[in-house]
Amino acid sequence: MSKLRILVLTSSTGGGHDARAQAFAEWCFQLYRHEIDVRIEQMLEKSSFVNRSGVNFYNWIQRKMPILHTAFYTVVEVLSFLNKRTVTLGRGYYLEVIQEYRPHLVFSVHDCLNRGYFQLARKILGEGNVRCATYCGEFSGGWGYSFNWIEPTVDLYFSRTPTAMDYAVKQGIPRERARVRGHLMLPRAHQEVMTREEREEYRVKKLGLRRSRFTVFLATGSNGANNHFDLLPTLLRHADKCQVIIICGRDQQTFNELIHWRANHPELPCYIEAYSEIVHLLMQASDAIVSRGGTTSCAKALNFRCPIIFNAFGGIMPQESLTWKFFRNGAASEKIASAGDFARLFDRWMGEPQSYAEYRRKFLELRYDEDPTVLIDELVGLAWQAGGGTLNRQPYPPRSGGGNGSGAAGESHDPHGVS
Repeated sequence: MSKLRILVLTSSTGGGHDARAQAFAEWCFQLYRHEIDVRIEQMLEKSSFVNRSGVNFYNWIQRKMPILHTAFYTVVEVLSFLNKRTVTLGRGYYLEVIQEYRPHLVFSVHDCLNRGYFQLARKILGEGNVRCATYCGEFSGGWGYSFNWIEPTVDLYFSRTPTAMDYAVKQGIPRERARVRGHLMLPRAHQEVMTREEREEYRVKKLGLRRSRFTVFLATGSNGANNHFDLLPTLLRHADKCQVIIICGRDQQTFNELIHWRANHPELPCYIEAYSEIVHLLMQASDAIVSRGGTTSCAKALNFRCPIIFNAFGGIMPQESLTWKFFRNGAASEKIASAGDFARLFDRWMGEPQSYAEYRRKFLELRYDEDPTVLIDELVGLAWQAGGGTLNRQPYPPRSGGGNGSGAAGESHDPHGVS
């Protein structure tokens, strides 16, 4: 019997979509080894010049001028009409992939890769030979929740939160096909979890920081959008009480300038990294994170109990507003649009530690534990409906130890009670 083939559609508008595609592929390998063939396609970038230009422009806006994103977002929404029944831009490349790979499941983790893509796959392969699923990473609904996510013919539609699922259903997703299934992070994010003692050791031995100082994480996405130099003067004023972890993404110039800055400010303990593969560990080593409203970063921060200060310098993009709204409404999280905003918040935390403790308490009320394997098993099961055959599921957590999952092999539950 041939392997089950799963085609994952993604695009590098920010880093979150790709991160979820990679997480899915890695989970499939951990749980099913070589019995599942996962093919990840950067479908927008590879399918047409227009799509590729749009992705590049999106990332430029995110780095340089977030305020322009409202206009850009409005234009992108037009795709929901262009692709209502079939793929328009990039059709030729998508057809080539579908005909050559013949997937049993088309799994989209990007808003612009649902409408039209599922219908065309069924037309080429036959209704009974392929299934279609979507994972939407938004935290809430409203302005910023792209209508491109909504393809009512989808076989299963996965949302990150009950709030987002309810909105998707209102927009046309059949409720019986809607699920709430957590954050879709890499297996190592669930397995490499530190105790309090391990976190303090990690600060000292791996990051060169102090064991118990208040630690602020100045984060950025993979494209390097940041306001680090606007925030550092406030941290410097509290150098006797705090320390800082900084990442720069793929922004070599900022990394070089930060190395120079650190050399001239030895009073503030500081760990600096460019593009990081250990964000899940750095979050665990931190007491708070300053981040834009990217869904992946914010989901990790929630999972690792690291309260978020939302970076709103230059405005909040429509998609980011969904994340900000979720945490503002649920945890009274704060956003900063200037260095002064950050100074007022952080001065209060340092002068009144109980204000930080309350901020963290409200933040943690939004957190929940999940079995990360439930989503993977459901998606593989969907592919199996089209492909058939016998699958040998590996146990999770792994028998060799090191796992920190919340369910044993074979167990499955919905952390939100949604079926």
